[in-house]
Amino acid sequence: MESSAVCPRIRLTYPICPSRHFASHQSPFLFQPSLSLSLKLFPNHSPLPSLNLLQAASPLKHSVTLSDSYSETFELADIEWDSLGFGLQPTDYMYIMKCARGGTFSKGELQRFGNIELNPSAGILNYGQGLFEGLKAYRKQDGNILLFRPEENGLRMQIGAERMCMPSPTVEQFVEAVKDTVLANKRWVPPPGKGSLYIRPLLMGSGPVLGLAPSPEYTFLIYVSPVGNYFKEGLAPINLIVENELHRATPGGTGGVKTIGNYAAVLKAQSEAKAKGYSDVLYLDCVNKRYLEEVSSCNIFVVKGNVISTPAIKGTILPGITRKSIIDVALSQGFQVEERLVSVDELLDADEVFCTGTAVVVSPVGSITYLGKRVSYGDGIGVVSQQLYTVLTRLQMGLTEDEMNWTVELR
Repeated sequence: MESSAVCPRIRLTYPICPSRHFASHQSPFLFQPSLSLSLKLFPNHSPLPSLNLLQAASPLKHSVTLSDSYSETFELADIEWDSLGFGLQPTDYMYIMKCARGGTFSKGELQRFGNIELNPSAGILNYGQGLFEGLKAYRKQDGNILLFRPEENGLRMQIGAERMCMPSPTVEQFVEAVKDTVLANKRWVPPPGKGSLYIRPLLMGSGPVLGLAPSPEYTFLIYVSPVGNYFKEGLAPINLIVENELHRATPGGTGGVKTIGNYAAVLKAQSEAKAKGYSDVLYLDCVNKRYLEEVSSCNIFVVKGNVISTPAIKGTILPGITRKSIIDVALSQGFQVEERLVSVDELLDADEVFCTGTAVVVSPVGSITYLGKRVSYGDGIGVVSQQLYTVLTRLQMGLTEDEMNWTVELR
């Protein structure tokens, strides 16, 4: 049988027979195909169903049916898994669903990954009417796949869509679309311990509009890419510089939702910081210029003794899902967590500092530079950062029991 096949009922199959037995002495983060799996590797552009074949069988629809043997078999794409960075690796399929203004999203379809067509006057291009999300899928050692809290991303997209005057898929539609997209690209989910499949849902005003107004049509799209570490340092301390002139968000603005414009606004300060050797930028509030907000794409945490403090969600800070999860993990580990105003002075006096986000998970901060003064936080990874990172990532990868009910397993 071919590596992928489409039947009249629209089934995607990835036949190969892995051994599901791992040696008991293996590290939970190591993946050794010669010991654990009988893998057949396919080139990046191995033959898959052509568009003509897909169209002949009718388009791949929402809630794709997978063969009964799917959970027992899988293949891996033939790429250098040990060399994964955080960059785009084109995969096989993307998911697309549309609706008109004032309408509701219905069934979407899986299409081969590729360029999309937009009218030059599309709302997303002219007025920035768009949102995105980010979440990950991990491969377990038995070959099955775990999603981490996808319903939280669906809910956050709904909240952002309301702020941006856009219709949004229901949380159920969002989660099912994510599942379909991941399963259709199952061969791109890295082996255990080699990375994750980054999932990027987009919601955009795709219809043409010349005057300033909501778009007449909206597109929900999901694409995926296998990724490694976000920062080149990996799980190693990063160096931040505090920005006190440029700001990423203002009270009453859109800093609290994941709209695309929030990220373009940080590029200037981030580029200048990286040119000077820093990993990223930490922003202050725009009113007092002394309270922490967030890093370009991460939330920030400050550790002092047994207390972990993080800026409260007040409209200018994105309510990160990893942030939310780390707070619960920290509480379960016996830490006291405070969500409040955190001053830059507290930052400079902290025992430890770390960032959280979908891409970085937990990233320890090695130093902070503020107004020319550099403060370092010891050598190597902080004890608290390491503890929280280990607890959360083992849960995400299915290495410990999920007592939080945060993961969704795909077979």
